[in-house]
Amino acid sequence: MPKQDAQSVAYNARVTRVAIVTNIPAPYRLPMYELLAREAGLELRLFFCSGREANREWDLAHVAVPHVFMRERVIRWRDRFIHANPDVWSALSAFKPDVVVTTGFNPTHLLAFVFAQSRGLPHVAMTDGTAASESVLTFVHRWARRLVYQRTQAFVGASDGSFELYRRYGVQASAMFKSHLCADNLAFAETPPVDRTYDFIFCGRFVEGKLPLFAIEVAAQTSRQLGRRMRMLLVGSGPLDARMRQQAESSVNEVEAHFVGFARQADLPGHYARAKLMLFPTMGDTWGVVANEAFAAAVPVLVSDRAGVAGDLVVDRESGRVLPSDIKLWVNAAAELLSDEPLWQRMSACALAAVQPYNYANAASGLAAAVALVSREKNIDIPHA
Repeated sequence: MPKQDAQSVAYNARVTRVAIVTNIPAPYRLPMYELLAREAGLELRLFFCSGREANREWDLAHVAVPHVFMRERVIRWRDRFIHANPDVWSALSAFKPDVVVTTGFNPTHLLAFVFAQSRGLPHVAMTDGTAASESVLTFVHRWARRLVYQRTQAFVGASDGSFELYRRYGVQASAMFKSHLCADNLAFAETPPVDRTYDFIFCGRFVEGKLPLFAIEVAAQTSRQLGRRMRMLLVGSGPLDARMRQQAESSVNEVEAHFVGFARQADLPGHYARAKLMLFPTMGDTWGVVANEAFAAAVPVLVSDRAGVAGDLVVDRESGRVLPSDIKLWVNAAAELLSDEPLWQRMSACALAAVQPYNYANAASGLAAAVALVSREKNIDIPHA
């Protein structure tokens, strides 16, 4: 073989080493990382700031991707967790990445970004945030983002709202890539159909920002409007548990509420399959994977207009309703869907169809395309769904 051809083969065979620095092993991201790690021409390693944050009750499976748990150094500020892991520098140095991906702006992420800059490595920014969710940031937070984004080569967002956020910082469309947040659509598809004996399901943490008390009141007022008792399934746990049970008890003539507690991922398809509508009145989830789960179970969603899925995955009057926090609008929308079976059937079918592209393979493809763009050796095979 001529010398030049041998060098070409060695060049093409070179593996691109990708470091992803992220907070914790989130169950809605791990399957995507596993798919990405199988791609030819790419060696992936995850660097976790922590094993779990105190406000998460995820049942985490074994992390199948090569990974590092850094020494935990976390500060809790209100309901936020600020990670500062100085050992990220030595961990990255040991790995010797070709590309550094960061998923936020904690001190650990910023230190990883500085590491990439000091080594002349391309940086990929990845966010679940949206223009709406970051509209309340301080000048210092926005300054930090502008500084990082001006020196970043590719941008990965979870939603259309993420793309709008990037555009506000002057990012060009050619540098933006979509990596949706996903549920395990296949697990929901494989769940045997059952009778939908519950009118409503609420699934999430029992905290103020999720508005679970509002959801119970929607069920109670819908009962009065339709003239029958509502059945409601409440899945989750949190500090509002006692208040929610008290409110449900005070509305017992209107709402038959069933609290099932925190549910393992494997149990979720069975819970959603028993409900007709999901109530998701959040005050501001950057996305809302619970909507993916509901859609995968063919359950239309009534969602706050402040959730990231609103207008993206959940399209008003097609696969659900997108509503402001006006309880009369929620009650009217719920009553209409529960009393019009053909309308519910159309929205149910639309919801199931709408969620199919939101899968782990497509999410991996978006991140792989971003890495391929910035990689000095464009030798990565981008996965396809």
